[in-house]
Amino acid sequence: MWKKITLSNIAIWFLDIGLLVFLIFDFGFKNLHDFRNYKVIVLPSILFALLAFNFYKYSKTKKDPDLNKSSKVSLIVLGFLILFESLVVLMTYEESYFETLFQTRSILEYGLLIYFFIRLTYLLRRVYNFYFNPAILFVGSFALVALAGAFLLMLPSATYHDIEFVDALFTATSATSVTGLVVLDTSKDFTTFGQSIILILIQIGGLGMLSFTSFFAYFFKSGSSFKESLYMKDILGHENLSSVMKLVMQIVVFAIVIEGIGAAFIYHSVNSVDLAESSLFFSVFHAISAFCNAGFSIAADGLSNGGLKFNYYTQWIIMGLIVFGGLGYHIALNVIQYIRDFILNLFVKQKKFISRIIRLNTKIVIYTTILLLLVGGVFFLFSEQQTILLAHNTWFGKFTTAMFASVTARTAGFNTVDVAMFTVPGLLITMLLMWIGASPASTGGGIKTTTFALATLNVFSVARGKKFIEIGTRRIAPEAVQRAFAIIALSLMLISIGVMLLSIFNPEFSLVQAVFEVVSAFSTTGLSMGITPLLGDKSKYVLILIMFFGRIGLINLMIGILKSVSRSDDYTYPQENILIN
Repeated sequence: MWKKITLSNIAIWFLDIGLLVFLIFDFGFKNLHDFRNYKVIVLPSILFALLAFNFYKYSKTKKDPDLNKSSKVSLIVLGFLILFESLVVLMTYEESYFETLFQTRSILEYGLLIYFFIRLTYLLRRVYNFYFNPAILFVGSFALVALAGAFLLMLPSATYHDIEFVDALFTATSATSVTGLVVLDTSKDFTTFGQSIILILIQIGGLGMLSFTSFFAYFFKSGSSFKESLYMKDILGHENLSSVMKLVMQIVVFAIVIEGIGAAFIYHSVNSVDLAESSLFFSVFHAISAFCNAGFSIAADGLSNGGLKFNYYTQWIIMGLIVFGGLGYHIALNVIQYIRDFILNLFVKQKKFISRIIRLNTKIVIYTTILLLLVGGVFFLFSEQQTILLAHNTWFGKFTTAMFASVTARTAGFNTVDVAMFTVPGLLITMLLMWIGASPASTGGGIKTTTFALATLNVFSVARGKKFIEIGTRRIAPEAVQRAFAIIALSLMLISIGVMLLSIFNPEFSLVQAVFEVVSAFSTTGLSMGITPLLGDKSKYVLILIMFFGRIGLINLMIGILKSVSRSDDYTYPQENILIN
């Protein structure tokens, strides 16, 4: 690794650091917007310096494929940026080159920001060669992103007023863990720049920073290391090592396509409603937030805003995005494959039978998801007639509101009603839905639908005296059942500790409020009974840790720490039964 360090590499690293400093000051400090000479001189200077050093590095590293490819990608990005900026300047030229370049500077600013992000992905990929522990890398990536987001949110241009570090860290962690709990009003306290930072954190948190790293590696054909493929195989639960990087590419593209379609539908449904300065940004923000199950909203009062509370069309769009994100790419792809083969069987006579496409995991996820959504929706429809449903005059409106409450409790966090108005049974079923959460390898949190399904099925298997869980012609591996109960036990312990600490630091809140807040944080849901902004700093730090552990999974952290020091399993101890009942 150290042999590859050359003077050209060091020079580019210094330029990257200089670029980062410039971008932070350029975007983050309002007073720098008045320095016209500063912007017009520094922007092209950094751009051409990066181009020159990358060209020199490209010409000197032909014998090293990895360095050569990274330099080639950088040259393509920088060259395209210069070409595009030149065309825009020529097309919009009026009084002087200086004035025109200043007016179109945003192209260079955002272009260099994209270039820096690509460079960052290459840096993160080199971490694989220096240290490799999938669980620790997964945990570390989320921690670094949340911490970096907190510092960015404290920049003067990100907010309309100064904010405390604990509030910035809480917001960044909530966005990165796609939770949605807020101590500040996203629509009133954060500027468009601050909201954009939150949006980026949501997208990275929903898909994972290292998924983006692998995506760029595949997209730019720079290859992937064996360790990187092993890491993504472990995280995604993919069986075929040779195609795992292609799968990462498909997941990112799938997410972007679904978010784009959702944004288009949201834009069509709210274009005539005055909700934000830009209807386009509003639509994109909510599409990404919904698909990633984040629950952040830039509308005043969230989706309970007067322009959205009775806009059932928009609510169904957001529900669809939440469900798609909560299912995960694996399940969606499996269902699409089945539908494709089913249609082919209708028109292609040579193919008489549909192959066994729908996997057992897909069946468990689909059936459990449908059951939970319907049970929650029907329960709310009857239990909340005199509370949240009272304001809706039509049965369709009541049904939509009840279903939205059921869907959003599955770790989404949007709310069209005041959660504090729920009846006690309504609060209890909401906490149950939040605790179960979404599906594995999705953007949602909770203990996951498969964990809940296996635990439930295991009860019936034990009652019937069976040693294994059997579904159809398949037998569930004992390791999966053990992991499910380990996740349940850890979740209950973490929630209990969180409730106890919240009750100590903020004793003015009731037990129901404390439990609801902690369960919402653990499951990365984001629903609240209205106490989040009133929490003390100690309680905020407690929820920050709970949101973080809830997103990464405490079991993943323990595996990363304990697996490396565990002893060999090539031995057995004498067996002894333990009295349970």
